[in-house]
Amino acid sequence: MTRSLPDTRRRGELVPVVFRTDYADDRVWQEVRTALDEPDDFGEKESWLVDDPAWHGATVDDVLTAVLADEHLGEDLSVVFVADAVTMGSPLRALLAVTTLTRADCEDEAEYAALTEHGRVFRTEPQGVHPISVNLELANMDFEDFSASAAVAPERVFRADWRAAL
Repeated sequence: MTRSLPDTRRRGELVPVVFRTDYADDRVWQEVRTALDEPDDFGEKESWLVDDPAWHGATVDDVLTAVLADEHLGEDLSVVFVADAVTMGSPLRALLAVTTLTRADCEDEAEYAALTEHGRVFRTEPQGVHPISVNLELANMDFEDFSASAAVAPERVFRADWRAAL
């Protein structure tokens, strides 16, 4: 099977991108989708899902390669989310948040190291996907703000109610 992206021109502005890379349990995937779509204080939420069995077993690097090669996603997307085997096995259904930032996007190695201090990935509960995506796209916060929060959180998972804990 060939891994390809659906037409990314149809993705709405500020809509997070979620890749499904584990196809072991459709029931669990429906739980993840339901959690992603739960309305919050700002209303209904929408996610752009890449849900194609050709992506089964794809690595973070596979996903990033596809995203960065896409002329519509690669230009303005700061983060992508992956529903992998860990997501499907976690009681929190914690997705992997992955920065699209590369070393080439930074002035030097020191800047890249600072921006990825806690790594280029972290886990988030599904309810965190929209706040992370929107805040990064609007440049209200940086990836390292969210990854730092996840690094000190219980189970090392970002929680959507993180501001309440401050």
